[in-house]
Amino acid sequence: MAKRILNRRQVEKFARHLQLEEKSAATIEKYIRDVSALMKFAKNCNFTKELMTKYKQMLIAKGYAVRSINSMLASINSLLRFLGWEDCKVKNIRQQRQIYTSEEQELTKAEYYRLVEASRRKPKLNMVIKTICGTGIRVSELRFFTVEAVKRGEVVISCKNKTRVILIPEKLREMLMGYANENLIESGTIFITKSGQPLDRSNIWSEMKKLCKAAGVEASKVFPHNLRKLFARSFYNMEKDIAKLADVLGHSSIETTRIYIMETGRKHKQVIEILGLII
Repeated sequence: MAKRILNRRQVEKFARHLQLEEKSAATIEKYIRDVSALMKFAKNCNFTKELMTKYKQMLIAKGYAVRSINSMLASINSLLRFLGWEDCKVKNIRQQRQIYTSEEQELTKAEYYRLVEASRRKPKLNMVIKTICGTGIRVSELRFFTVEAVKRGEVVISCKNKTRVILIPEKLREMLMGYANENLIESGTIFITKSGQPLDRSNIWSEMKKLCKAAGVEASKVFPHNLRKLFARSFYNMEKDIAKLADVLGHSSIETTRIYIMETGRKHKQVIEILGLII
């Protein structure tokens, strides 16, 4: 059997394949990042099931969370299917469903308020934070917030062959229009770079990290996706309707939504203690 060596050209073909499958830009970026890490590990070695098993064990040894490892393996197995190297695929790590989240990573509403206050001197970042947390969108969906959409009060997001409508709270709509007017943005995407391109998620991530000290919030809690999770928990606490929340967030599976609304271990212990069964 001829040797199977993963190279950059194959990765580029895989990226084009994902585009033809109409995967989102964020998904393609994630898949290619995972595949590139594997290619670096392989170092021109022949691809076998043994090699993939070693890579899986390496990820475990490095201390990655089970969910993160399984996510990486999903990207890689997709590549292996594309290349016809199905015999090299490895199984996900089995894990009991988690019923509570880490308190060290849960962003509270009070901490969110402090982040908003700390970003006052950076109007663009300030509006980005309030927009993500106020609507529950993905950071990659900021590009759909155009002047025209904000004027209507609703944003139509089309991604992965799905379309959903985001209703903009009136207070946020007024803030966004005020920001656009102050920055002479008359049409098109509101959140743009100096060169006129939509904001990049990595730039938003790094700018948010710079707020940690001033806001008094642990860096482990400060990243764009945590704003979306705070929206999800706040919405669920008000509505108690997980199916409706899944629609608002654009989730295909309620199981994904369930992860967003998990409570911390401390809250879980408080519920158990209230039961009054320890006498």
